[in-house]
Amino acid sequence: MLLNSCRTEERELIEAPEDEVLVANSKIANLMLKTVSNDGSNDNIIDKSNCFNINLPLAVTANNQNINITSKEDYKIIEYIFDEEDDDIDTLDITYPITISLKDHSKATINNATELSSYSNNCKGENEQDDDIECLDFKYPIIASVFNTNNELIDVITANSDNSLFELVNNLSTNDYLTINFPITVVLFDDTELSVNNLVELETIIETYSNDCDEDDDYDYNDDDCDDCDTIQLTNVLTTCSDWTVDKLERDSNNLDNVYAGYTFNFSTDGTLSVSWASTTVFGTWVANGIANGITVTINVPGLPYCNNDWILHEISKYTETKIDLRVGGDDRLRYDNGCN
Repeated sequence: MLLNSCRTEERELIEAPEDEVLVANSKIANLMLKTVSNDGSNDNIIDKSNCFNINLPLAVTANNQNINITSKEDYKIIEYIFDEEDDDIDTLDITYPITISLKDHSKATINNATELSSYSNNCKGENEQDDDIECLDFKYPIIASVFNTNNELIDVITANSDNSLFELVNNLSTNDYLTINFPITVVLFDDTELSVNNLVELETIIETYSNDCDEDDDYDYNDDDCDDCDTIQLTNVLTTCSDWTVDKLERDSNNLDNVYAGYTFNFSTDGTLSVSWASTTVFGTWVANGIANGITVTINVPGLPYCNNDWILHEISKYTETKIDLRVGGDDRLRYDNGCN
């Protein structure tokens, strides 16, 4: 009689409100799994596959240049090499064997390109709608309690990553359920943090924001190259280095790379610009306005019409040299080059 009395009291203590009980295969469980599944799109410049990542470190050859990829930031090196020329054929070869992480965070060893293709063929194509939700993330740790159908506490689990939360929800038995220690925090694609008090609120938030961002599922890594650019950064780069040269110039589909060969450009913080060649120096102005991928760089140098335009800052790249890539539309392009950094 004493044992039965204790068990009844235990069940009353752990009884959870319906909006805080998560069961297998429920709508909120599936939404959570989509949110914490592995996003394979950030290394698409290497594997052209949205449903898995290649684990680092990784050795590749890009346009005959050997590169050791040790962090996600190194993906930009491949893009810098590919962007060097617009009219060449870019090639990339992977050194095998490699390990990939799949959508469910499980891993597989790949020994050659044929095996890699067999996994790639199972992914959705470039910019096709897929299941993963990339516009919001969970803030960890998240603590959950697992119960059986008799309301008996089985375990208390702390999830510290997408991988561990995916495993917890995905492996939930139909005979068990779990409760989450609310409130928890989700982080939106623009770094806004939202406090969530129960599963009903969580379901609403995921559904509301799941399609509110560009998931960038194309095959050009970080093609929005100036997401983090600002005019202060651009000014510092241009004015700290002296004697910029033009290594790319195209206007109205005409290749003008050599028109300003031997010319050096010097940008000043007061918005003036000097251009020197042979024994001649002329002066003009420059100004940058806007943010991120919408930064406009207006250049006006009398006598140098091919440089003058309201250019859009396409990229600030620093690999073997520093390059400022300015573009307008699909054809016009002006790229300044400097070895000072």
